[in-house]
Amino acid sequence: MDCDDFRLYLLMKLQCDVEVVNRMLPTFGMKNKGKPSRAVLSIGKHVDKSSQNSSLYLLICTAKDRSGSKYKLKENIEKFFTWFVEEGKATVRLKEPAVDICLSKADINGLKNFLSAARLAHRGSDTDTLTLSTLTPARARDVEKPKKKLTILSKKDYPLTSNFPYSLEQLQVSYCKLSRVDMRMLSLKALRRLDLSNNHIKKLPSTIGDLSFLAELILHNNHLESFSDALCVSTLQASLQHLDLSQNQLKVLPARFCQLQELVNLKLDDNKLVRLPFQIGQLAKMRFLSASHNQLTVLPGDFRKLSLENLDLFGNPFTQANALEHTIHLTFPLALQELTLRAVVNHRIPYGPHIIPFHLCHELEFSKTCDCGRACVNSYIQTAVSMNLHLVSHTVVLVDNMGGTEAPVQRHFCSLLCYCEFMDKCVQHGLR
Repeated sequence: MDCDDFRLYLLMKLQCDVEVVNRMLPTFGMKNKGKPSRAVLSIGKHVDKSSQNSSLYLLICTAKDRSGSKYKLKENIEKFFTWFVEEGKATVRLKEPAVDICLSKADINGLKNFLSAARLAHRGSDTDTLTLSTLTPARARDVEKPKKKLTILSKKDYPLTSNFPYSLEQLQVSYCKLSRVDMRMLSLKALRRLDLSNNHIKKLPSTIGDLSFLAELILHNNHLESFSDALCVSTLQASLQHLDLSQNQLKVLPARFCQLQELVNLKLDDNKLVRLPFQIGQLAKMRFLSASHNQLTVLPGDFRKLSLENLDLFGNPFTQANALEHTIHLTFPLALQELTLRAVVNHRIPYGPHIIPFHLCHELEFSKTCDCGRACVNSYIQTAVSMNLHLVSHTVVLVDNMGGTEAPVQRHFCSLLCYCEFMDKCVQHGLR
């Protein structure tokens, strides 16, 4: 079999759920009581014993009937129903016998290719010149119950010539020296847990965001240098609950990272992070945060909004907080652009690159919140105060070797008046 024939042969096989519905049953007052079964569909040659002529047939093999049922294809397909092909579903209506072959839970690309092959067989297009296999019973493993979980822990076990089972909900591929994410994994639409720890992955494809049910993404001990901004605005916003980015090469996380608002558990240990996401307080559902052994010197002001069960910030070079040490970025009077940007945030006016320039959108994403509750964008006074981390977490891993549980947190003020009022409180209460 040459390369072209082999490619066509691959098009002629499909694994999916199949239900064969007899359209004549209602005529006799009967209902179809069948239900979909896992099956292998094949298109190939079958020799008619009486006439000795060969023709193309569709063979459907299931676990209960591995020998399969054959259906002639040439000039025998009445209609293809492909409205839901993008969901892995389609129906092939035959003329004789009067049945509808309903396909579901199929790989989308595989289904499209198979339907194309079925159309060719129906038309009889150039099939006589092709070297096609004779139809044979299916192997037991091809019609077994859909697999939900797969663990691969060595390179020799990694599938190179076969696809990952379409039905996987949990996939772990570790210690395989992967330098990038295998795109075949991204067609596993039912995937809920993807563990690619202990590999050599440097970059994540944005198409991971197409895994709309993904709740756990584990990337521990890879070579990641960045986390894609596109992932932060993908369907992961509504699904991702557990994210492990520990032991990588991350220095910063994108501004939109905090749009992953379903996150419950976030692991950032052993990276090179110089700061945490500015609006981390938006992660209202987060209960577990670990960012030990990074390069953090101060925590963002939004950190005060968190409500955690466990927090680990050990091994970061936090600076000594002093409210008297401040940086002034105020201009007098405030620029018109600053006033406008503040109004957008304070009044929650919708914005986007289709309305205002992109660089202004970026500045709005980094807006600060003053102690008075109002916003400031590019004009503010900044300082840092020491905060006991027990205010935001029930359990705190010691911040330093001295047993401390305090860390510096940024504070921003929209005006000189707000800063002076804050300093008066510091003096009254002896705050640092």
